[in-house]
Amino acid sequence: MPVPSVLQKIVKRKYQEIVERKRKMPTKALRAHIDDQTASRGFTSAIERKITMGLPAVIAEIKKASPSKGVMRDPFSPVDIAKSYEEGGAACLSVLTDVDFFQGADDYLIAARNAVSLPVIRKDFIVDDYSVYEARALGADCILLIVAILEPDRLQSLNNLAHELGMDVLVEVHDRQELKCALTLPNRLIGINNRNLNDFTTDLNTTLSLMNDIENRIIVTESGIHTPEQVNAMRDKNINAFLVGEAFMRADDPGEKLKQLFLQAR
Repeated sequence: MPVPSVLQKIVKRKYQEIVERKRKMPTKALRAHIDDQTASRGFTSAIERKITMGLPAVIAEIKKASPSKGVMRDPFSPVDIAKSYEEGGAACLSVLTDVDFFQGADDYLIAARNAVSLPVIRKDFIVDDYSVYEARALGADCILLIVAILEPDRLQSLNNLAHELGMDVLVEVHDRQELKCALTLPNRLIGINNRNLNDFTTDLNTTLSLMNDIENRIIVTESGIHTPEQVNAMRDKNINAFLVGEAFMRADDPGEKLKQLFLQAR
């Protein structure tokens, strides 16, 4: 299946960015920074704990902007948002670090993680070993691997490296073909992105249409959750993990919005 044009642009820029970053910080020097990091906080286990307690496991996203929506939050304080999410009952945080397309920053991840006790996923477009080392050096507890932009061998090797470095991996799919590839990995977390990357529309039926092909994994439904009714529709199907960004970023108090969205659900 062809890679959507927006992803092609992002991936092309990622390879350029890696060359630039390696000039500033060679891989050997980067790896030395990993030794200074505290132990991983356990991203997957935090999600599992919430689900075991009968609660929705919310991965709450810190995202300033996106290619399709533009700037979503200004002023933007990762520390305040992270604290609000923790108070609101989030299981984990997701922090966008892509600079050119999402106005993210590595410093956002560092600041957010230092402000709370929650585990954090580095939300970026990882295509090279360097970015995996970089994620752990920043303190990330988990990385996102997007099947749509990775050949199977590269997906496997990046996944293995992340685990070797003590991080969990959320592997993301958009369709059945990508899901087949994702299921070759032993990961507990399978993210199903409900956003069509060609036209940016969201459809929760993407998750519902793929869920029956998945056994003994935790399905994380990503994008398109805006109402308690939508939360209920997912939980009725035993889908209890959610990655939510836009609905929170547009709220005055992201953590309070998290409470409203998930506590009002039955």
